[in-house]
Amino acid sequence: MSVAAAVPPHVLDQNEVAATAARLFGGRSGTWDRVAGVFRTTGIRTRRAVQPMEWYLEPKGWPDRTAAYLEGADALFCDAAHGALERAGMRGADVDTVVTVSSTGIATPSLEARVAGRMGFRPGIRRVPVFGLGCAGGVTGLGLAARLAAAEPGRTVLLVAVELCTLSFRLDAPTKADIVAAALFGDGAAACVLRAGGEGVATVEAAGDHTWPDTLDVMGWAVEPQGFGVIFDRAIPPFAEEHLGGAVDAICAREGIDRGAVERFVCHPGGTKVIAALETSLSLAQGSLDVEREVLADCGNMSAPTALFVLERLIAAGRLPERSLVTAMGPGFTASCVSLRRAA
Repeated sequence: MSVAAAVPPHVLDQNEVAATAARLFGGRSGTWDRVAGVFRTTGIRTRRAVQPMEWYLEPKGWPDRTAAYLEGADALFCDAAHGALERAGMRGADVDTVVTVSSTGIATPSLEARVAGRMGFRPGIRRVPVFGLGCAGGVTGLGLAARLAAAEPGRTVLLVAVELCTLSFRLDAPTKADIVAAALFGDGAAACVLRAGGEGVATVEAAGDHTWPDTLDVMGWAVEPQGFGVIFDRAIPPFAEEHLGGAVDAICAREGIDRGAVERFVCHPGGTKVIAALETSLSLAQGSLDVEREVLADCGNMSAPTALFVLERLIAAGRLPERSLVTAMGPGFTASCVSLRRAA
């Protein structure tokens, strides 16, 4: 029925972040010299963060990171959820089930319970918190929310994907993966309202996933004493270029999606090299994923909600075609797809 995105207030200029990272890491290891160029090649101009730049320049442990996560994620959850509900002509009391996707912090009780009062959720709301999906979370969550809505026609399902990736920034371990993450990650949230039989912007026709065996080392978190440690043990662009197209074909065949009818792929823009790899793997003309590049330039890689940012912009610009396929890859290593048919 609707899609809405939200970003936190603090703007990180990529040039300023690069200069700061050079001061922090430049003299500490040879790793910096090998990967410093990533700040120039990400395709990112600005990113948003839940904390000002100064916050990240002091050592942080789990208590600091968790406090920042709870405060920032609560606010972003409400901003995105209120936006999606308003566009659907609804309010919090109309929601029957809420699916919360987040992998960048730990909250127990989970986020939807923490903001229930602010959102006006009813006491009988069903809560479905989901952790561990990473960059695929927004797309996988959309498929899950659609299945829940279809299972109970007439009930309203709210999906909210919230990720505060910048909180993983580490001063203590300037590994290659940490430096790349510092050049890519931003914070953001996106929400969708779904209802079987309701009027809206698109119909979810099908959803599916593909997990490659023996790929746990491609992407993920290592739980370490000072916080999450970034795992990028394999180069993702060449993996995507070689494997995504076949996985998408397999998902389409299994879920009854007509691959030839897809007019627009709506992709998670993990980085400029990833976007180019996606275009090659999906047999698209280079430059086809223009909105993905715009979102990356404006907001960076926000993990789970990023693909939904792309979807929101396509809808707002009137560019959502009759049939599209939303796709993202995340830890597992897994590709997730949702097939959409534009509402008449």
